[in-house]
Amino acid sequence: MTPFDSQVEYTGDTFTGLTCDDSLVGNRQFFDCRFTKCSFRATKFRNCRFVDCTFEGCDLSSINFEGSSFRNTNFKNSKVIGVDWTIASWPKPTLGSPINFYNCGVDFSNFFGLSLPEISFEGSSVKEVEFSEADLTDGDFSNAILTKSRFSQTNLTRANFQDATGYSIDVTNNRIAKARFSIPEAISLLRGLDIELSE
Repeated sequence: MTPFDSQVEYTGDTFTGLTCDDSLVGNRQFFDCRFTKCSFRATKFRNCRFVDCTFEGCDLSSINFEGSSFRNTNFKNSKVIGVDWTIASWPKPTLGSPINFYNCGVDFSNFFGLSLPEISFEGSSVKEVEFSEADLTDGDFSNAILTKSRFSQTNLTRANFQDATGYSIDVTNNRIAKARFSIPEAISLLRGLDIELSE
């Protein structure tokens, strides 16, 4: 049994303090719903739909969104660690990112090959995340921690990395035209070039 067994569609509902770890929630639709201080660790939301939803102060570690879709869904001050986003259902083409993260933990997650223009990771911990071959045009990584995250053939055109730290981006293997960076961290962009730096 889960808190979502009573109906298929939820509109304008607020869920506070739910603990629904390691459960299966399938074929449910959530419109303009708010989840506050809920725990969905290792829960499977299979073939669900989230529209105009907000998760705030939640623990979504290792959550599984297989076949689920999103539109204008925000994660705030939440743990969204170890999530394989590639198994969710994404619209094509994508006009703006259907998901955004603000001051979240998004470590050890997978966005390989996804088209998520304008996605925000503002103020988030984004360590050891896979972004290879993704389209993150106009993405916001400001104040994010990106230690050991992987960028390879990633489109970072006009992305904002101001005050971000820990990133390692090969400028010869990624698209970074008009992206914004801050000194001194931006010096790391020179590592992929065959040059020598001196103080």
